[in-house]
Amino acid sequence: MRKIIHIDMDAFFASVEQREHPELMGKPVIVGGRPEDRSVVATCSYEARKFGIHSAMATSRALSLCPQAILVEPHFELYVKVSEEINSIFHEYTDLVESLSLDEAYLDVTDNYTGLTAYRIAKEIKIKIFLKTGLTASAGVSFNKFLAKAASGYKKPDGLTIVLPENAESFIKRLPIGSFIGVGRVTERRMHYLGIRTGADLFERSLAELASNFGKSGEWFYNLARGIDDSPVMPYHKRLSAGREITLPRDILDIDKIRELLKSISDEEEDILKIIGEENGARTVTLKIKYYDFKLITRSITLPFPLFKSRDIFKTVLQLLDKTEAGKKKIRLVGISMSNFGKKEVKAKPDDRLLLFPEGKFFKIRPISSGCSQYQASNPLSELRGS
Repeated sequence: MRKIIHIDMDAFFASVEQREHPELMGKPVIVGGRPEDRSVVATCSYEARKFGIHSAMATSRALSLCPQAILVEPHFELYVKVSEEINSIFHEYTDLVESLSLDEAYLDVTDNYTGLTAYRIAKEIKIKIFLKTGLTASAGVSFNKFLAKAASGYKKPDGLTIVLPENAESFIKRLPIGSFIGVGRVTERRMHYLGIRTGADLFERSLAELASNFGKSGEWFYNLARGIDDSPVMPYHKRLSAGREITLPRDILDIDKIRELLKSISDEEEDILKIIGEENGARTVTLKIKYYDFKLITRSITLPFPLFKSRDIFKTVLQLLDKTEAGKKKIRLVGISMSNFGKKEVKAKPDDRLLLFPEGKFFKIRPISSGCSQYQASNPLSELRGS
């Protein structure tokens, strides 16, 4: 039987800010951009959560819920440094560590360096994190990733929960459906519409019914309701994409200003590629635009060679910009994402396409489907290599 630990730092960004500024302790703290920039909440302290504030909420909305909240702009370099300190503690026990983000990770301690039980390791990790960083973490221990993650969120903050095989069924049945891996806000609403609000409700549904409503994910949900999750801890998780987006203070129509913004983002993308160790560049470039009416579109192209210089990224993005309504409709957000990393060149295919996704998601490249308009790339952009 596997022994999996899930560590989740408590209100990580906000807790780091409170540690750095003791005068913020015990106060509602919001980490995010300024409301006039139409920014969103990155995270908030538990004192702020009592007012209904949560991550991804518009900062302006958060401040209206809690006018006395203290808004702090994020300091990502500091968060990365603290995250590295925490990660070093994990590796004292095992190298099977899968970091999901700066503040969250799975550890497979089935075979570990200490010979300790998984529960003892989780307890030690929590203590070491606090002694080293002054921050608290919540931990979940179980025999698979799903249950370990659900357990870590069960008694936040500063919690430690173990789910053994003999009590897994009762634990799962008590979970709200939003706690299940793969259930985002849209899926949660769909689940509620179908009368599925807890693990117990999910357990009662047949595989056929779940597959009918959720496609391939139906089998995944069916198995989770029964405590089945064989997915391994992946210590060498490869980054799939890297991007940057800007939400504008005011909607803009001026195409020249839009191009200036994209040039600035292209410059940042070159730096990002260096920071994440992808100096060899990426072959897929995605442009993201959100119009004034909140309609979100993406334009994407995959090239036969990688791009890594800002000027080349910018020229490619301009080609994609021509396939949008920029300059005709006001825009509230622009962004660029790079993916398909690596220096290997491939031979261009005759049907290399510029893909149009009416409701595409940023940072993910979708395959062509019948629901997507398709455009033949009129310019293979081969001149970029010599520019």
